[in-house]
Amino acid sequence: MKRSNLIVGLLSVLVVFVVAAVFKSAYNVVIPLMIAWLLSYICGPVVNYLVHRKVPLAMAVFAVLTLVLFVLYFFGVFLLNRVREVLAEWTTKGYTDQLYMIYKDVSYKLHISEEYVASLNWNDKLANMITTLSASTAQWMFSFIGRLVLVLIFLVFMLLGKPYFKYKIEDAFPPERGRVFTEITGSISHQVGRYLVVKLIISAITGVLAWAALSILNVDFALTWGAVTFFLNFIPTIGSIVASIPPILLAIVLYYPSPWIPFFTALSLLLIQTVMGNIVDPKVMGDQLNLSPVVILLSLAFFGWMWGIVGALLSVPIAATIKIFCENITGLKPISVMMGSGKQLMKASLMKKEGKA
Repeated sequence: MKRSNLIVGLLSVLVVFVVAAVFKSAYNVVIPLMIAWLLSYICGPVVNYLVHRKVPLAMAVFAVLTLVLFVLYFFGVFLLNRVREVLAEWTTKGYTDQLYMIYKDVSYKLHISEEYVASLNWNDKLANMITTLSASTAQWMFSFIGRLVLVLIFLVFMLLGKPYFKYKIEDAFPPERGRVFTEITGSISHQVGRYLVVKLIISAITGVLAWAALSILNVDFALTWGAVTFFLNFIPTIGSIVASIPPILLAIVLYYPSPWIPFFTALSLLLIQTVMGNIVDPKVMGDQLNLSPVVILLSLAFFGWMWGIVGALLSVPIAATIKIFCENITGLKPISVMMGSGKQLMKASLMKKEGKA
């Protein structure tokens, strides 16, 4: 018995590694599919609402797809304008000269010879870096457009097939198993959908607050940093930290050698992220996903390794989906318990003890 359990365990680990390897190698197909899957949880309720209002399914999907394309177009134009703004103002506002002055000042304090500093060709290196960054950004944009088309194709078919999914389950499985499967998909749809909507609102508020704070402190590209904060806030734990670093560094460059504006920039961003991430987010979100912080960090590391920044964005919804599946399958329930935060179990235990007392 022990030997068979060991074999099953080893085979399970092997299957996990094989699936991970396949998913990593099939990045160009899997990522659009996963993004479409997440978008279907946001767009699905809108399609359902329109269908209940007697709008034909195809027309409802077309209307939602048009809305998605409009939003993507708006963000695309916004992103392009921000990149143009940064590239245009980089030379006109003398950032290169300011960086060179800081470098010379620090080199002098560290007793590095002026001849060595002059031999580094600082201006040429910065110009090459900007050119390389512009080229890589353009290449990324073309790649993004190709994947976006694939995402939209997947999304259309998911939305068109969603209303019939329940009936397919009823016909494909025995009543009891079909009921369990319906509960699993319903729970995933409710929890992941609510998580995405709440996270979208909280990230938008965080981005607006960051933009307002940086505008008041007169840090350049405040709108750009607000948008970066909005997007990176979807990445758990480290996203908000990464989003705060560029504006703080820019404030140091702009106001060197004065420490006050960089200090207040760091303080205001830290305050915004602390209030929104540690007070507002838990209050609004509650413990609905019931995921352990360790599981969130591990899923962030694993899916980030597999699919880069997109994997980091998808890590929490995927981890929540895995937990819900394990929760509803008898043999995998211990995994679900270990993936949970444990808060609900602790509350139940305390209530039980109080009842006995």
